[in-house]
Amino acid sequence: MAREQEDADGREEEKDINGADDHHHDDEPALAHAQESRILDACRRRDIDDLQVLAVSRGGFLSDAIRRQAWPVLLGFTVDEHGEQGGSSDSWRKLARHKDEDQVKLDVDRSFVYYPDDDTQAQLDLKKTALSDLITEVLRRQPYLSYFQGYHDICQVFLLVLPPSSRAAAVSRLSGLRIRDFMLPSLGPAISQLRLIPDIISAVDPALCAHVGRTEPYFALSDTLTMFAHNVRRYADIARLFDALLAREQVFSLYVFAQIVLTRRAELFDHDEPDMLHFALSKLPQDLDLDAVIRDAAILFDKHPPETLRNWGKISNASALKTGRRVDECSRQGLAEGFAYFEMQQKELRWAARRQKAMKTVWANRTVILAVVIGIGAVYFRKAPFWMNLVSRSMPNHYF
Repeated sequence: MAREQEDADGREEEKDINGADDHHHDDEPALAHAQESRILDACRRRDIDDLQVLAVSRGGFLSDAIRRQAWPVLLGFTVDEHGEQGGSSDSWRKLARHKDEDQVKLDVDRSFVYYPDDDTQAQLDLKKTALSDLITEVLRRQPYLSYFQGYHDICQVFLLVLPPSSRAAAVSRLSGLRIRDFMLPSLGPAISQLRLIPDIISAVDPALCAHVGRTEPYFALSDTLTMFAHNVRRYADIARLFDALLAREQVFSLYVFAQIVLTRRAELFDHDEPDMLHFALSKLPQDLDLDAVIRDAAILFDKHPPETLRNWGKISNASALKTGRRVDECSRQGLAEGFAYFEMQQKELRWAARRQKAMKTVWANRTVILAVVIGIGAVYFRKAPFWMNLVSRSMPNHYF
């Protein structure tokens, strides 16, 4: 009886988040159908809380047909039952050219490297044209946004998943409300986000954090900037990962990266040189169990929420990490609100740049400034003999 109970307990532990037993494959079609029904029902009710749970569960949203319903809900715009949005227009073509369109062309020319892998050259050329139009439309309609290299990797996933009439709305809202920090004139806010990754790792594994801390967290820049789309090579994997990233708050991508680092603990301790460590961390393993990574990242988030992280207080209050702290609230924001937050961040960047320039000027002229201060002090002290006598006792004679 004891052995039978152990076997029963073991089978219970093997069940996934939906209660599915990995060894009972006969049940999988029924479970998938049940999950599909739950997702579509949540989409009809526009229930973001339910979609967040389902996005983390095994398989995420299961198929592109379902994603066409779920992603617009998470991003805060409306589509019909086929995932189509009305009111598409080519009026953007008459708008002023965006300053970054030349770079867009260069990046689009080298897009669709890993997927789709069964298209003819003619089909790929059509997709590249559509991708260029998608990015250009978003940038012309929101000209304040700055393009960054890797943005095309994100956009090509939306192009492959969503129908043409929904793509621009999805990418526009993602850009203005979710990844806005990356589309400022400076990458400073993006770098500030990276400082949270060591904080997350430290909360779980201080020794690993100390080891990884031998190199700056710039190793995570490519993956966090592009929502992992630059380095994930399988279309099914990146679409599934996008389910979770869109369903969760923007900061969740940092927890995903931190969780990947935690799963690679043994491998990373094999690298002692900072350069080799940086190289290893910047290369995303292609054999990741994404369902497990996403599940564990969600647990990590719940145990160590952003507000408990040491560097969270240094993140701007206008950052998308904070203005999009709740997905349901972010989904109700308008692009005008995104622009207002963008302006606030831009003002902060300008002020920080002026302060840094002033500090450099002071440091470069520190000798002259010190001489002037001492000179002024000397004149003042000569007019006040009592203070002159008092200070002269504690300062070298050559100052007076």
